[in-house]
Formats: sequence, structure tokens, C-alpha cells
Amino acid sequence: MTNAQRTNVILQAENISLTLGGNRILRDLSVDICDVVRPGQATGQVVGFLGPSGVGKTKFFEILAGLLKPDTGTVQLGHPLQPVQPGMVGVVQQNYPLFFHRTVKGNLMLAANKRYPNAGEAADRMRDLMGRFHMADKLELYPAQLSGGQRQRVAIAQQLLCSEHFLLLDEPFSGLDILMIEEVAEMIGEIAHAHEMNTIIIVSHDIVATASVADTLWLMGRDRDANGAVVPGARIKHTYDLAAMDLCWDKNLLGKPAFQSLVNEIRERFHTL
Repeated sequence: MTNAQRTNVILQAENISLTLGGNRILRDLSVDICDVVRPGQATGQVVGFLGPSGVGKTKFFEILAGLLKPDTGTVQLGHPLQPVQPGMVGVVQQNYPLFFHRTVKGNLMLAANKRYPNAGEAADRMRDLMGRFHMADKLELYPAQLSGGQRQRVAIAQQLLCSEHFLLLDEPFSGLDILMIEEVAEMIGEIAHAHEMNTIIIVSHDIVATASVADTLWLMGRDRDANGAVVPGARIKHTYDLAAMDLCWDKNLLGKPAFQSLVNEIRERFHTL
């Protein structure tokens, strides 16, 4: 990993198991996210979370956010680590849940006021974020007047105002054209690297887009017994350290043969997950 190292654990899931309706969803799932440090520059963490439909990604997503309690195991985050509580992790769903009867400013101030009791500080934080998102001129518009990409930026800003450093994005590339995917990927990188502790976890089916912006990839799947039968309960089957592989933080990444080989390998592994 050129000029970079992984240091403190800032998110830790240990021995997570979950059963719903008699079905084993997750089994003894453990994973860490470490602070990535590069000399002379703030480097946030972007983890891509991939797996087949129905494997349990959404439930693990909810557990990481503190929205669902597992049968066993713990999730801790921050430095120092502390048990996750609802609201500590921002969650941006696919449908960008904004109040359409409120302006962009109104939506964001609702979130900011929850975290910043001082109205002036809340407004300053909100305007700073929208400035960095190149949307300072959209504050008086309503969500219906924005493009899908602009609504997504507002939804991300809304969650950042509540949760500070940890953000979960559910299918952020879904339904976007190629140019918009590139724009969203660039935005995710900008948000992550705005602060050393910023950590973004992307749940997605888009292998190429997710791998292009991540420094780590998790592949979730199920084990199989000696006869090839699926063992109930998913876990993280493969982890890719893209920083160590020199496959991140590179604007020309998509053109690298090594990156295409990685994508092909992940696609093949999907058949066994």
C-alpha cells in the first residue's frame, strides 16, 4: 500500500448472528474497518459491500446502523470504539426520503437542528456542506425542482448533518446513466476524504462503480458443506484490500488491466456466494 497504512480500528462488527422467522440470515459474521492514513492528506474510508440479492446485505446494513439488534454479537464504531446507537450512522436509502413540502434549506435545517442546538452553528454547518456539494444556490428550491442526482446530494448532506463521520449508502448507483455514475463516485470520494475519520459503506450490485471508488471490498455469501449444500447464514466470505493492491485513489483506474481482472474475479465468485 504505497505511502499509506491501516491504523486504528474505527468500526468493528464481531460474531454477528441473526435469525428471522426461523431462517438463519447471518452467521458468526465479523469484520473490521481501519483508519487509512496517508502522509500529508486526509484520507477517509470507502468500503464497498457486495453480494447476491437475498443474501442478507440489507439486514447487516441495518445492524451496522444500529437500527436492528442481532441475536448475538456487537457493532462498535468511532475512536475510541463505542457501541453503535441509532443516529450515529447516517443512512441514505435509494428513494432519498426528503419532505417535498419543505425547501432544501428546510429539509437540511431539520437535520442540523437535531445535532446543533445553536441555530447559527446549525445554519453554518448546513451552508458549508451545501457549498462543498456545489449546491449553495439550491437552498430555496423544493425537492421536486431538483434532478435525481441533486436530491441524492441533499439526502447525503442531510445524513452527514446528523451523523458526522459514518455513512451507509444503499445502491447509490442504481438507475443512473454512465455520466451520473461517474459524478456520484467522484462525490463519494470527495465526502470521504473531507475528514480523516469519514467512513462510507456502499451497498451495491454495481461491481465496477463500487470498486472504482472503494479502498476495501467485502463480499458476502454463504458457506457450503462437503456435499455442496448451502449452509444457512451469510458471512463476509472475501475481503479485498484495494489500497494494498494499488487499485484505489487513481482517476485512471478503470483502464488498468489489474482492475478489470479484479472485476472479472468478483463476477466469477458471485456464482459461488
